[in-house]
Amino acid sequence: MKYLLTLILLSSFISSNCQENYDTDLIPSALRNRANSCIRNEERTVDMRSPDNVLIAVKKAITVFNENGEDQARLVLHYDKNISIKAIKGEVYNAVGRIINKFSQSDFADQSAADGFSLFVDSRVKHYLPAVSQYPYTIVYHYEIRNKQNLIIPDWDPQPANDVSVEKASYTFICKPEDQIRIKTQNYKEKPVEAIDEKQKKLTWSASNIPAIRTEPYSPDPETYQTSIKIAPQQFTYYNYKGTYTNWNELGKWVYDDLLKNRGTLPPATIQTIRELVKNESAEKDKVKKIYQYLQDKTRYISVQIGIGGFQPIAAAEVDRLGYGDCKALVNYMQSLLKAVDIESLYCVVEAGSEKKSMDPSYASMVQGNHIILCVPLKGDTIWLECTSQKIPFGFLSDFTDDRIVLACTARGGELLHTPKLSTAQNMQIRNANLTIQPDGNIKGKMHTLFSGAQYDNHEVIIGKSVTEQQKMLKQSYNIDNIDFNSINYLQQKDINPKLTEDIEVNIRNYAPINGNKMFLQLNVFNTKKSIPEIKNRLMPIYINRGYTDEDTLTYSLPDNVILDLITEQNKKLKNEFGEYICSAKLEGNKLIYYRKFILNDGSFPADKYVDFANFINEVAAYDYLKLALSLKK
Repeated sequence: MKYLLTLILLSSFISSNCQENYDTDLIPSALRNRANSCIRNEERTVDMRSPDNVLIAVKKAITVFNENGEDQARLVLHYDKNISIKAIKGEVYNAVGRIINKFSQSDFADQSAADGFSLFVDSRVKHYLPAVSQYPYTIVYHYEIRNKQNLIIPDWDPQPANDVSVEKASYTFICKPEDQIRIKTQNYKEKPVEAIDEKQKKLTWSASNIPAIRTEPYSPDPETYQTSIKIAPQQFTYYNYKGTYTNWNELGKWVYDDLLKNRGTLPPATIQTIRELVKNESAEKDKVKKIYQYLQDKTRYISVQIGIGGFQPIAAAEVDRLGYGDCKALVNYMQSLLKAVDIESLYCVVEAGSEKKSMDPSYASMVQGNHIILCVPLKGDTIWLECTSQKIPFGFLSDFTDDRIVLACTARGGELLHTPKLSTAQNMQIRNANLTIQPDGNIKGKMHTLFSGAQYDNHEVIIGKSVTEQQKMLKQSYNIDNIDFNSINYLQQKDINPKLTEDIEVNIRNYAPINGNKMFLQLNVFNTKKSIPEIKNRLMPIYINRGYTDEDTLTYSLPDNVILDLITEQNKKLKNEFGEYICSAKLEGNKLIYYRKFILNDGSFPADKYVDFANFINEVAAYDYLKLALSLKK
């Protein structure tokens, strides 16, 4: 009876909406401005009939104005043994709202969700993009999905991107009156429309007439300000596991008890190997370091997206036998190796990526987090370990997981911890170059550069590459016309504060062009800051994700035909809350010494500070591109 009712509802839902007028001339001009696409109407309903039976019905109409809006027209649906696609159909309309095509589930491409580095993946994906070459056009999707779990309820974001406007959108969540749910709203001031009877509770949020907004440089992550509704049921079912949580402590306890417990057993031979490995080490930190090296030498990273929805690690004994695993498995394995010598460690869930994203302390949910790292709390010291890399230095997290709140899953429950920050002072690039300017304007010389902190992380990838590949990567990195590298050498200092030194010989043809009796020399060869647009009435705060410090000293040996007496010293100093800039040029004999130091501070700043920030960056850029006109002897 329930299945019949579902079909009736879906059928009426589809038929009732086929009569809408999708003529693009009906879109208000305010919703066309800055928009590459417009959501004409979205109706999303999540019906949680039971913890293991959640129906998601969606009807969405999107008008695509140009090729830049194509991504919004693409429908991508993931499914596996826990998620089934019950129905898909839709229509495509031309600019005047006339149907030009209809499609169904059979028109969708269907493929494995394997990502190229996953060994085991049990999920698949269906996707569809209409083959339309004339803009604008409108595509309307109707689909229904059945989910056999309610641990993860998809968030609702009515405006998926800045260049998308929204004519109208609604989100309805249905559950039983007695079901307990937690709701986190962002940038939504109104209360939902609520309807309750003896059989169900229905909550509806709606949004309308949301214009597209311009993309502003140095803006925060859109997830921090765009309208969203997040829902987490208190009682849940997931892959036949059941649990309840209302906070991070309870969620972390469930992860530990149901997903991690009894996954750490190691073969006796491996336990004996580890004990022998560290028997001569008295300090626990040295023991951890040796065991971490053992992990890096023995294992490699391969994604495994099977099991309890990709949340449960494969057993430590399997990793020990196979020599590979994903982030969950390798962290669990390292944790088990440490436990063999009585060293406690913590399995931590983190939202990884170069953009810093923390777990929300006020709202626990399994939707947050995409990676696992290991925390080793020692007496007077705490070590953080990235277990998926065979090359990363011991104790160095890199900018992939630094400076954010993570969830540690322990027998006591979940605990929110903060990973160490790679600071502005740590993220250094220090360069010294001795360059000779030849009479024809070519430049050649040697350059020594030290990278540390996040800047070490940015350049570490070049280590171990072939000379040909290094040449290619360096040309992309330095991005200077006519540059060649005659020799390349790298040296690593691999510890908790790693450093990378780069020694190269460079040859730049026609870098200092000659016109008449003038040679034009841009003093800053290798490290220029680009200007940013001046924006009036900025809306977003300024967000600098990560600070850094650059210091360059370039010594030019000038050719004999340059008139030295006509060269004047150059000096510029800027300092404010955003950072600091120093540049100078002075003559010592026939050597012209250029010095540059640039510090950019991380942090958030009010939107009304953007004029000051843009002036600072653009003044830096102007001096970075400054050229000297050197007078030549006749």
